[in-house]
Amino acid sequence: MSVADNLASVRQRIAEAARRAGRRSEDVALMAVTKTFPPEIIREASNAGQRLFGENRVQEFAEKAPSLADLPEIEFHLIGHLQSNKAAKAAQIFAGIDSVDSLHLAEKLNAAAGKAGKRLRVLIEINVGGEAAKSGVAPDSPELESILTAAPRLEHLEFRGLMSIPPFTENPEGGRPFFRMLRELRDKIAARNLPAIGVDTLSIGMSHDFEVAIEEGSTCVRIGTAIFGPRAPK
Repeated sequence: MSVADNLASVRQRIAEAARRAGRRSEDVALMAVTKTFPPEIIREASNAGQRLFGENRVQEFAEKAPSLADLPEIEFHLIGHLQSNKAAKAAQIFAGIDSVDSLHLAEKLNAAAGKAGKRLRVLIEINVGGEAAKSGVAPDSPELESILTAAPRLEHLEFRGLMSIPPFTENPEGGRPFFRMLRELRDKIAARNLPAIGVDTLSIGMSHDFEVAIEEGSTCVRIGTAIFGPRAPK
C-alpha cells in the first residue's frame, strides 16, 4: 500500500475509535512521525493531505528542512528528547516542542524563541511509567510544579498540554491505565486554572495503541509505522 493509502486507513481507524468513544474525529489530530524517513516520503505524505509531522532529532530534521522549504503549509514538532544545548536550534526550526521535561529546558527555549521573534508551542512531557530510560517529569514531581508556576514569565512559550510515552506492552490495552493517568493529571491541572497553562492537547497513542488512547481522551496521536512502514535499522 502507498503512503496515501496508509494515511486513509489510519484516518478511518481514528474516526471509528472516536465514534466508539462518543467523540468527534475532528478533535483528534494525526501527527505523522517521520524520523529516519527522507524528505521524499514527507513530500508524499504532504501530497496526500498530511500537514502535521513529528521528528525525534534536531540535527536530522535540520538536514531535511531545506529541501522542504517550498511546503510552508506543513508543520513540524520535535517529539524526541531535547538537550538544552540544542534548544536554540530547535526553537528556530520547529513550530512546536512536545517534549519539555525540565524548567531549565523551558527557560532555554523561551530565550531562544524570543531571539527568533516567535512564540513557540510546547507540551510538557510526563513520564507516566516512572521508567529511568525515558525522559519526562514525574506526575507528582516538584519539577512539574516548577514548570507550571513559571509559565507566566516564559512569555515566548505557549503551553498547550501534556505528552507521554507509556511503557510498551504487546497488548494495546496495556497502555490504557497510563493514558487514563495522563488524562486525569491533565484534568487536575485544568481545574487549577493556572495562568499561561493551556491543557487542550493530550498527545498520547502510537501505531500499535492509538485507538485505545483515543478512547481515553487523546487529542493527538503520533503515528509512524502504520503510515510509513518499519523504519530501517540504524
